[in-house]
Amino acid sequence: MSARYGGTEALKGHGAMLLFSILVAGSFTLGALTANLIDPVAMQAMRFACAAVFVGLLGLVTGKIRLTDARAPWRWLLLGGVFGTYFVLMFEGLKTAAPVSASAVMTLMPVMTALFSWVLLRQVTTRRIALALLVGAVGALWVIFRGDPARLLAFEVGRGEAVYFLGCVAHALYVPLMRRLSRGENAVSSSFLVLTAGTVVLTLYGWRDLAATDFAGLPPLVWIALGYLSVGAMGMTFVSLNFASMRLPGAKVMAYTYLTPGWVIVWEVAFGHGLPDPRALAGLVLTALALALLFKHEEGRAPRRSGEVAQDAPQQ
Repeated sequence: MSARYGGTEALKGHGAMLLFSILVAGSFTLGALTANLIDPVAMQAMRFACAAVFVGLLGLVTGKIRLTDARAPWRWLLLGGVFGTYFVLMFEGLKTAAPVSASAVMTLMPVMTALFSWVLLRQVTTRRIALALLVGAVGALWVIFRGDPARLLAFEVGRGEAVYFLGCVAHALYVPLMRRLSRGENAVSSSFLVLTAGTVVLTLYGWRDLAATDFAGLPPLVWIALGYLSVGAMGMTFVSLNFASMRLPGAKVMAYTYLTPGWVIVWEVAFGHGLPDPRALAGLVLTALALALLFKHEEGRAPRRSGEVAQDAPQQ
């Protein structure tokens, strides 16, 4: 494959990441609809378990899962706990945060990931990408504060957005932490181990919440959301990321994070929730500019090794 990342394969990679951004966006709308119907820890424990089964079956079919990868299990428990923290806080935040503003918080994740990557891996980004991340962060803040400078100056952040921001910090830490703790495991095997460990951590932590959940009395919407969030927003996005990471530079993979708020608006309109505050839409223009900067063609970048997942973009 060409180091220039061109041609049909690159177009396939962009198509995979476009699907990724659409699926991730759906998790905000469905998450907001179900966040108050079931305890967040119980929901995420079930979600991780279902996703682990999905990826495990994928691993069995492809022969990618190796028992030797489970060595030093503390790594997977740590990664699963950090990853699970993100999703629990996401659902907790969506109890009160609007899906569009919550998805805007997610676009702050690349900036935090870059900071953690420098601390843990001493990775240094280029000036252009740093500028793109800064522009995207400004656009995200504009949406979060609903386009009101007075709210920004008073730092009036909704509780839901603040809670989800803490979750995004956990996800941003997870990205370089995965690379730091990796011992050469392939993407399918490492994902299965993280999801399995996350299931264990969430089940132990939320045992009382799980025991108190009336599963028979849960509305059908919860089960529909669980299926989508487990297979679509977690399992399928993993496949999309893995596919695209072999065909696009990491910065371009990461750029698709900035499409999420726009797709969330489409999901919200489709569910009859209407458009967000027009003042907040200006922030989405800035995230689009950040996307354009990150999409600028990069010369001379070596393609990733086969099986390596682009950890620049968040999974949902």
